[in-house]
Amino acid sequence: MARIIGGIGASHSPTIGYAKDTGKQNDVAWKPIFEGFDAIRNWVHEKKVDVLFMIYNDHITSFFFDHYSAYVLGIDDCYVAADEGGGPRDVAPAMGHQGLSQHIGMSLVADEFDMSFFQGKPVDHGFLSPLSMLGDANGPWPGKVVPLQVGVLQLPMPNAKRMWKLGKALRRAIESYPENLNVAIMATGGLSHQVHGERAGFINEAWDDEFLNLLEKEPEKLVNMRIAEYAAKGGMEGAEVIVWLIMRGALSDNVKLVHKQTYAPSVTNIGTLVFEDQGGEPDQDSIAAHRLHMNRELDGAENLAGTYPFTHSRSHANLRINSFLHDLVKPDHRAKFISNFDELAREFNLTDEEKDLIRNRKWIEMVRRGVSFFVLEKMAAVLGIPNPQVYAAFRGETLEQFLATRKVPITYSVAGGNKVKAMDGR
Repeated sequence: MARIIGGIGASHSPTIGYAKDTGKQNDVAWKPIFEGFDAIRNWVHEKKVDVLFMIYNDHITSFFFDHYSAYVLGIDDCYVAADEGGGPRDVAPAMGHQGLSQHIGMSLVADEFDMSFFQGKPVDHGFLSPLSMLGDANGPWPGKVVPLQVGVLQLPMPNAKRMWKLGKALRRAIESYPENLNVAIMATGGLSHQVHGERAGFINEAWDDEFLNLLEKEPEKLVNMRIAEYAAKGGMEGAEVIVWLIMRGALSDNVKLVHKQTYAPSVTNIGTLVFEDQGGEPDQDSIAAHRLHMNRELDGAENLAGTYPFTHSRSHANLRINSFLHDLVKPDHRAKFISNFDELAREFNLTDEEKDLIRNRKWIEMVRRGVSFFVLEKMAAVLGIPNPQVYAAFRGETLEQFLATRKVPITYSVAGGNKVKAMDGR
C-alpha cells in the first residue's frame, strides 16, 4: 500500500534552474538557494522517497490560453524539458509512475474533481526548477514523479478551499494504491512576488513568514482566504502559493517541521520547506470501500461484447498512432498522407504494425488495439469513405449489409467543403 510520508514546499522561480545550470553553488549571492534544496534532497534520500507527487503551474509553455484547465494530471511515463524561448534546459527527463498516476486520476474523478489529463507534453521551470535541484554528483534524482499542473495564470481559478479539498481527496487516492511506495507531496511556486505591471518586483517577506507558519499550525485560516487577499499580501503571481494547500491538505493534521528557509535575493522570495507526516495507519476497511467507490461507474463495462473502453492505459499505449491520425486535420499532413504515406509514417516513427493497420484499412483491428474511432473517422473522410462503411467493417459486413439494418439507408461523413460534396456525388 502506498503511504504519504511527508510534504515539501519549494519555489520554482527560473532563478533556481539558472543558478544550477551556470554552476553558482559556491557564489555567496546564490549559495542560500542551494542550501535550501540541499535540505530537501537530503530528506528525500533519507526517507527513501519512491515517488514525488509534483504540484506546479506551467507558465504558458505547454498549456496555453486556447485550452486552459484548472487541474491537469500527467499520465505519461516520461517528461522532458520544455523550450521556453531560449532552448530547453540540459536536464535528464523525469520518469513518470504511470500506475499511480492513472489510479489517482480515477480516484479524483470518482470524488467529483473534473480533471484533465496530459501526456506527450514537455514540462517547464515550474516543474523542473525544483526537481532538478534534487539531483547530485551521481546524477538526477532516481525516483519517479506524478505531475499535477494547476491553472492559476488565467482567472477565474480554483480557490484556496478547493485546493484544500483536492489535497484531502489526493490522500484517499494515494493510500488506496496497492503497491508499497513512499510518496511525498511536493508543492511548488511562490513565495511572494509579482512580475507584471507597475507593481513588478513586489515582495512581502513578513507575509511569507506568516504563510509558512499558518501552513504548519493553522492551515484552516489560509483555506478561508480569498484570492484577492493572497494577491494583496503576496503579489498577483505570488497568489500561486494556494497550491501549497493541496500538499497540506494531503497530510494528516499532525506534521513535524523538518526544514524551513526563505531567501529573497531579487524578485521572488525563494522558500523551501519539509513536513513529515505524523498521522497513523489508514483504516483498511475505508481503503477497500474507496476502491469500490473508484470503480463504481465503469464496473462491468469491460465485459460488454464488441466494446473497448478508451482508458488511460490504452490511450498512452497508442498515443503515437492516434496523434498521427489526429493530425489529418492539418491540410499539409493529409496531403502527404495521400501522396507519400511511407515517408510521413517514417517521420512519426510508426511501427511496421501501425503502418500495416493504416495502409490496409484494418478498422476493427485498430479499434481493438486502442485507436480512437474519432481519429478513424478523420482518416475515413480523407479517403472519401463514409462513416457507415467503417461501422460495417467493424461488424464484418459490407456497406449494403449494414445499411439494410438501418431505418433509413443513408451515408455521411465528417468531411467538409468540396470533399463532402464529392462524396455525395455532386
